[in-house]
Amino acid sequence: MVGESRPAGFWGRAGDRARQVNQSRRVVGTLRGVRRMLPGSGELALSDSGKPSDRVARLMMQVAGDQPSAVRELGLVTVQAWQALTSRGAADGAVTIMFTDLVGFSTWALRAGDDQVLRLLREFFGVSREVVGGYGGVVVKSLGDGVMVAFSDVDKAIEAAAALGSAVSALHHDGYRPSLRVGLHRGWPRKVGKDYIGVDVNIAARVADAANGGEVLVTEQVLEAADRERYVARSRRFRAKGTPKGLAVYAVVPRHER
Repeated sequence: MVGESRPAGFWGRAGDRARQVNQSRRVVGTLRGVRRMLPGSGELALSDSGKPSDRVARLMMQVAGDQPSAVRELGLVTVQAWQALTSRGAADGAVTIMFTDLVGFSTWALRAGDDQVLRLLREFFGVSREVVGGYGGVVVKSLGDGVMVAFSDVDKAIEAAAALGSAVSALHHDGYRPSLRVGLHRGWPRKVGKDYIGVDVNIAARVADAANGGEVLVTEQVLEAADRERYVARSRRFRAKGTPKGLAVYAVVPRHER
């Protein structure tokens, strides 16, 4: 009996100590101070956007209620930090990289001749610069029959991709009506001069390669940072060399285009 009471007493004292720490004003105050130093001035985005971080924050608030506790504050610190990392815009320095490609261009170019090819490419690059520039994007470079573009605003990147696809489909040369495939990925690529390099750039290129004509594919990092209510998103099977295993990719269409 004595042997049985000792562990019970130990765990009881440990539980009491844990509750004391959890309800300690000093500990709670320290964690709230950490929250105030994070982006957002200690305020959490508890919107109905459907983002995982928002759902976690709302659930945590419902479970914890208004009762101050170290566990509650620590959880909210984690959620607030995550929201700061995935917030839209350029505040966190993230860049959305877009790659485009004209479907069927190479086959058409073999029979069209240089004059037709150059005429189409001039129109395509002109339309690309005009459209993406209107959405705050910057054409980083041309890539044969495609372009690489950088955006600081993730929603404008998606809107630009859809608008560019529509604009390109209006071009017509020698029986060829081009269709654009587009891939978007968001991350922190390294800027070298006017160019960007790194894994995030490679991922965006691989995603574009997987798109069908007239399709915009985005990674989960793009969709997580965007205002998801503005788009119809359909999960796509994706697997490509040089990309993270299990990377989620979605075909997206702005709701106003439906």
